[in-house]
Amino acid sequence: MRQAGWIINDKRVERIWRREGLKVPHRQPKRGRLWLADGSCIRLRPQHRNHVWSYDFVEDRTHDGRRYRMLNVLDEFTHECLAIRVARKLKAINVIDILSDLIILRGIPGHIRSDNGPEFVAEAVQKWIAAVGAKTAYIERGSPWENGYIESFNARLRDELLNGEIFYTLREAQIVIESWRRHYNRASQHPSVYVIEEKRLCCSGCDPVGYFGFCRARSVIARADDAERAARLKIQGPSGRG
Repeated sequence: MRQAGWIINDKRVERIWRREGLKVPHRQPKRGRLWLADGSCIRLRPQHRNHVWSYDFVEDRTHDGRRYRMLNVLDEFTHECLAIRVARKLKAINVIDILSDLIILRGIPGHIRSDNGPEFVAEAVQKWIAAVGAKTAYIERGSPWENGYIESFNARLRDELLNGEIFYTLREAQIVIESWRRHYNRASQHPSVYVIEEKRLCCSGCDPVGYFGFCRARSVIARADDAERAARLKIQGPSGRG
């Protein structure tokens, strides 16, 4: 701001920043790339759609204190969230079930990236992924930044939805989270607009609260227009000339 010519006070900016709930990402330390002995880099980069999928678990609790889990699956190249499976318990067999559904719908990915959680490194999961023709890409232990795409998505899911919602039942959580997932995919495809029914592009911005508020406002405006139109017809008659 000072570079732009503003005369500001540091503490006042910090107070406003804190009051508005804004966040500044912590400065990341510099890290070297991972190299093999032959000089090749082993950090996998997505090159096209279905090249690299990544998945990870997120946990939260319903209003009664019971825990539930979410398995998030992401296409790293398109940033599209392919699925969010919500259940009280998710095991290796559930991982296979979700991947099989996605492969039927979208095709076989080249690689599937994950951490070293027991559900992902299970022998049954590894054998199944190899059998369908994909490859596993496990990150180094204690290195979550190597799975940055899904970690960033998890943080956005928590900031935009989980931290602001109270779910009373598991079914409610499943419905609302799936609705958010679809909205996220539309917003990621069109980052400066919302895609709503009839494929019209409108309402700049990308937060779900603004989206639903816009829908409510539009319905109120529509009702007001109908009332105004009816009043004009009553006063002026069908011709509109009075």
